[in-house]
Amino acid sequence: MSVHRSLRDQMRLPLVREAGAAPFVRSPANGFAVEALAGWPDQAGQVMALCGPAGCGKSHLAAIWAERVGAIPLNGAEAAQADPLELEGRPVLLDIARDADDETLFHLINLSQQDGGALLMVSRPSPRHWRVAVPDLRSRLDAVRVVAMDAPDDAVLSAILAARFAERSITPGEGVIDYLVRRIDRSAAAAAGVVERLDAEHRPVTRSLARQVLDAGDDLFDDARGSGLQP
Repeated sequence: MSVHRSLRDQMRLPLVREAGAAPFVRSPANGFAVEALAGWPDQAGQVMALCGPAGCGKSHLAAIWAERVGAIPLNGAEAAQADPLELEGRPVLLDIARDADDETLFHLINLSQQDGGALLMVSRPSPRHWRVAVPDLRSRLDAVRVVAMDAPDDAVLSAILAARFAERSITPGEGVIDYLVRRIDRSAAAAAGVVERLDAEHRPVTRSLARQVLDAGDDLFDDARGSGLQP
């Protein structure tokens, strides 16, 4: 069995929960990205960019992919310290990819062309919008397949909130999660932040308490509230 066929077989397994992390919830906001990674890489020399706004779950999904295929995880500027000999012929995950320098990006893309190689870059903006000084790198980035994820929708944000409450052994009152979903920023960070603030109150988590906490922390509100949604 070839290496790539083995990778495809592994990717047919359902997504599972990472240790210590919230379960990854598939929804219309990320379904296209899930499908794209489920069959990738299917040949050597492939490069993909997974892009989307902060807190949309792209790093979470990429980490699940990396675990499935045995990819070497690298992070931003730290990627420059990696030994090329260890990366040759291996799938590589480069998170916070835009923080890597041009030379490192150029070499990683070249290394992905080796048999068994692949490179998944994770970033907020598409690599087509990155400013680079190396002409050859510019042409390579323009050719990268880009897969976009949207901000968490109601299903994803509800699941994140439920997981954050469970981590703190909190059972929120009826309707609390739905109430929060309509009023906080659509990101994992906002969900974790509001749960932390609610926990700090050391009181039963009710809609009334949620309203008080949100009123005291305007940075947690999403744009919908500014357009007329009231607590």
